[in-house]
Amino acid sequence: MTPPPERDIDPITGVELDLLGSKKRSSEDAAEYPRRRATIACQICRLRKTRCNGARPKCQLCSDLDAECVYREPGIKLDAGDKLILEHLTRIEGLLHSSLAAQGPHHLALSSTSPATSNDTGIGSEDPITRMNGISTSGRMTAVGLGSWANPPPSISISTMPKVHSTPALHLLQWPLIRDLVSGPYDPQNLLQLEMAREPLRLNPNSGFDLANAPAYVQAFFNHANIWYACVNPYTWNRYYRTALAQGFQDGPVSCLVLLVLALGAASRNGSISFLPADHEPPGLPYFAAAWAILPSVMMRNSAIAAQCMVLASAYLFYLVRPLEAWTLLSNVSMKLQLLLGNPNRVPAQWKELSVRVYWNSLLYESDLLAELDLPHSGIVNFEEIVDLPGGFEEEDDDEDEGMDGETEKDDRSGRLAEEYTGRDELWYFLAEIALRRLLNRVSHLIYQKDSTHTLSSLGPIVSELDFQLSQWYESLPQPVQFPLTQSPLSNPVQTVLRLRYNACRTIIYRPYILAVFENEQAGADPGVRECCRRCLDATLRQLEHVTSHREGHLPYLWQGALSMVSQTLLIMGATMSPTLSTLLPPPLRVDAIISSVVAEVERYAHLAPSLKLSSEIIRDAERRRQICLRSAGISL
Repeated sequence: MTPPPERDIDPITGVELDLLGSKKRSSEDAAEYPRRRATIACQICRLRKTRCNGARPKCQLCSDLDAECVYREPGIKLDAGDKLILEHLTRIEGLLHSSLAAQGPHHLALSSTSPATSNDTGIGSEDPITRMNGISTSGRMTAVGLGSWANPPPSISISTMPKVHSTPALHLLQWPLIRDLVSGPYDPQNLLQLEMAREPLRLNPNSGFDLANAPAYVQAFFNHANIWYACVNPYTWNRYYRTALAQGFQDGPVSCLVLLVLALGAASRNGSISFLPADHEPPGLPYFAAAWAILPSVMMRNSAIAAQCMVLASAYLFYLVRPLEAWTLLSNVSMKLQLLLGNPNRVPAQWKELSVRVYWNSLLYESDLLAELDLPHSGIVNFEEIVDLPGGFEEEDDDEDEGMDGETEKDDRSGRLAEEYTGRDELWYFLAEIALRRLLNRVSHLIYQKDSTHTLSSLGPIVSELDFQLSQWYESLPQPVQFPLTQSPLSNPVQTVLRLRYNACRTIIYRPYILAVFENEQAGADPGVRECCRRCLDATLRQLEHVTSHREGHLPYLWQGALSMVSQTLLIMGATMSPTLSTLLPPPLRVDAIISSVVAEVERYAHLAPSLKLSSEIIRDAERRRQICLRSAGISL
């Protein structure tokens, strides 16, 4: 007898959850699981958190507002655990919108001559229950000046990465103390210029590929790669593979898709590409080369599966540490999606869930690139409010899938693959990352947008609110992906990556306080400022103490992770040279060991991309100069 799916209890609702995301259940299992409640609320009522009467074609509220009434498509459902990841964030985003809308259009400068009082930081001064209800007992939110952010145009969300911002790693080279550690001027545009001047990827589509290891690569893809992207339907995989096999992998989006799955599966099975000798062929490259030969004809199609192929191709380019080529494909995906999503009738029902997942992939990875490189915005974010959240692939799709020729199995290898592989549809990480990426964008929008700056007193409530939202995100994570807030290494790669992303977000939330102390050491005398600096440095150290943990995200995040390590290390280097901040750090020998481990790790990545080579040179030179500066100042090491 087949054992029932593994279950867990959601820590908030007490609902039993299926960790494997399997949708097949026996009649006995069905009795043990609560029936999913039908979603009858329209999108507007859901966003407003108001009761919807479910009337068709328009509910009462939408009729009163003369608004378009859109209901969630049938079959797109969220488990209780999936939904909880975003419920809190959606609610508090609304609270933040409401709070910011009340602000005056002040443009305030972050001035080290006006250090904040402890109350100005907004730390520990309000009851969390009061804050969750959107009430500020101190009234500080009404004093925040946010310039043009206070009343953004309707098409602009505070979850949008701003077009001009100072989040990237190389912006730290312009900060006091840190700029003393670099031998020459570095423009934040240097990374982009290096990637633009890079030699193109050269592929041989006629090199041939071997299907002998296909089952192992497919299993590796769904176990170790699809968890990051969640955009391949495991329930229809075997049929896709049979179709590609019947086509001889020569043409069409299905063949392209299967080849990309095999490429990513091979890549995920071999660990970080940073360990691969420079003269060795990257794992999965023959499959990718064959897919690359088909991709131009696929790119001409305006369909969900064409966009899916391009997202997976960009995923392999991220693995190869080619961020600009990945962005080029994602920009094309964005155009296709804007065309498809511009009219709900353009996406057939059987492709709606796929289009939703491809959309979020495009938005997530474009945002990651925009956080580090000054690239044009595609406009994909403008659809964020109308695109649903991923809800679950159906086990059986219609037979009219694009590119399917309806042929039966023609190869024993295909038959064995169909018998050996059972798919899973996992959404835990994907939904958590959607929520966190929106929060990261919000941090850049509210704190790092270049056309407005803050005093420490005006910054306090914003930082306090953003940190509260980050805590709410963490507390709402379902148990399978909720990582412990400890410093010990984790065995679960999803938890490891989420913890790194969590600490990166916390670092950039509090980073302006480090700048304030760099500019004026006296600012650190304020207890509230000092506490904010401690929180920033603590989150920074937690990202760097186990630097090899960044390899867990080697498929989607090696490039971004390397730049994150560089920026956090520069922050720590500058802090060691500040009399106030150095007291918040571990002993000097421990700090030196952490910095040395980062320098060695980033040097391991240097041959993978010119932007990483420059980053490696910068922190290696900065560490050498830091040691000289500390010795000349008579500070013991």
